[in-house]
Amino acid sequence: MSHLSCSVAVVLGWILRVFWIAMIAYAVVSWVPSLQGRWSEYVARVVEPVLMPIRRIIPPIGGLDIAFLVVILLVGWLAANITNLVCPAPSY
Repeated sequence: MSHLSCSVAVVLGWILRVFWIAMIAYAVVSWVPSLQGRWSEYVARVVEPVLMPIRRIIPPIGGLDIAFLVVILLVGWLAANITNLVCPAPSY
């Protein structure tokens, strides 16, 4: 792969990591409402557009947001592996 695609993969990996952290913050705020503030509205604006289409496919079950779990696991996996998927280590 080209150097450019590897660089894009690294940047995308960092963006996914930041999004993953935003999702964790979103979950914590939903469990501890006293932490809510104006900042949590901005986090919701980032996280909710990703969750809504998944929630249409996988609705909450017994109060547990399965869509959230699916997205956070997928984002975490992609963040950890995107660089290796796009730019595998050279074989000697």
